[in-house]
Amino acid sequence: MLGVGALSLTYAWFLLRVRPRMQAAPVPVRKLAAYGASLAVILLALNGPIHHLSDEYLFSAHMVQHLLLTLLVPPLFLSGVAGWMVDHVIRHAPVRAVASLLTRPLIAFGVSNAVLALWHFPGPYGAAMANHDVHIAMHLTLMVTAGMLWWPVLSPTPALPRLPRAGQLLYLFALGLPMSVIGAFITLADHPLYGFYVTAPRLWGLSPLDDQRIGGLIMWVPGMLVFWVAMTVVWFKWVGEEREEI
Repeated sequence: MLGVGALSLTYAWFLLRVRPRMQAAPVPVRKLAAYGASLAVILLALNGPIHHLSDEYLFSAHMVQHLLLTLLVPPLFLSGVAGWMVDHVIRHAPVRAVASLLTRPLIAFGVSNAVLALWHFPGPYGAAMANHDVHIAMHLTLMVTAGMLWWPVLSPTPALPRLPRAGQLLYLFALGLPMSVIGAFITLADHPLYGFYVTAPRLWGLSPLDDQRIGGLIMWVPGMLVFWVAMTVVWFKWVGEEREEI
């Protein structure tokens, strides 16, 4: 709640204080809606039934939560941010240099997938479930690095540019592979990997192993589909741009 409140106030500060100084164009309603939707999904994922189920009962619910935080929140968030907001943040050369490095496709791809894989090893995952502060760190690092992951496709500013359309297609195709591998590893394991859910109260007759396999499939199949949907959108935008040039 505090994080969402801080993000809301920061956005309002940009609109009410920074935009007049920069004489920037008004933010379109669609961007306001996208930013608001990203905050709503954060609240949905980290509060209420999904949060309760994932923290107390089901690994599969936790995978739904992670997909929301990494595959839905960042695209909505970046779609809601105006380019001049980013330009203001990176106006100093050292900040711009760091941002440019972190949003390069290879860096963004490597860091985000390394973080995703790390948190799904049994040791780090168990530590997150045993310690709430570590759990918060898990979610924050997943969201921040997922923002890096999506940047080469959805960057709102030419100062930190997007990939060309062909590059976006190849990049999005590659993005689906690590998540599929992690999901397959979890799904095909022949024993429970996460001790927390072995001792958790059972719901709906699901054994710990069945719950784990469903969670792995949730990461494996829907996770891959999100990137294929994104590839489809990029493809049709590319075709539309080519027709306009003709």
